Amino acid sequence: MELLERKVITPELFDERQIVEVFDPQDTRRRYALCRNPQSAQRETTTRQRLLDLTRTGLDRIAQAKRRGTAEKIGSRVGRVLQQYKMGKFVTWEVKDGRLHWQFNPERIAAELLLDGCYVVCSDVKPQTMNPEALVSAYKKLRFVEMAFRNLKTVQLELRPVFHKTDDRIRAHVFLCVLAYYLQWHMRQRLQPLFDSDGEGKCREWTFENVIHRLMAIRREKLSMSGVEFFQVTTPEPDQKRILDLLGVSL
Repeated sequence: MELLERKVITPELFDERQIVEVFDPQDTRRRYALCRNPQSAQRETTTRQRLLDLTRTGLDRIAQAKRRGTAEKIGSRVGRVLQQYKMGKFVTWEVKDGRLHWQFNPERIAAELLLDGCYVVCSDVKPQTMNPEALVSAYKKLRFVEMAFRNLKTVQLELRPVFHKTDDRIRAHVFLCVLAYYLQWHMRQRLQPLFDSDGEGKCREWTFENVIHRLMAIRREKLSMSGVEFFQVTTPEPDQKRILDLLGVSL
């Protein structure tokens, strides 16, 4: 919004077909790549309208209350509604004679609508080093970095907490966790055909967690027959066989 206020960018510059690049007049080293995603725009518009409708319902309930209230009590109720739906920037309200009077700000809603699906990638990398398309592509790939950190910290590998007492052991623990993620990343690449052929949403069968669960069902059992002991690996089922084939692993 600060860039809009300074008129460095305008909503008309955001385009769905090409990336528009703008330089900051106050700092010519800073570049802005302007993009617009129509799918994100539709999702943001739909979400905002739903929240506005919920806000309207909540505020109308307060405004139409049979009993008059004090400004403090009404203000508290209004605050809870605005806090719940996060639409306070679009609402103007006041309390008169124990009644709530409110309305949406249509100009502010319209201004927000123009920016749905729009995002700005900021960088000080020189254009000779990275063109606008490469800049946006690098920004989009940051989600993989965020996923990696999330995976390392909380999802599967659980890097923390670290209970080792020496620096060498802590370094070894971190190294093994990163190595495990590296292995996981390569597994995901090889399993991509499995994920691509899967369903969507609730119909989706395969996730990385499901793959690990199915592989864990393959057992190496110690058997004894006629006084002879030997190890036998269970025969993989068809889905397990497909996973192993994609991973290039033979038993």
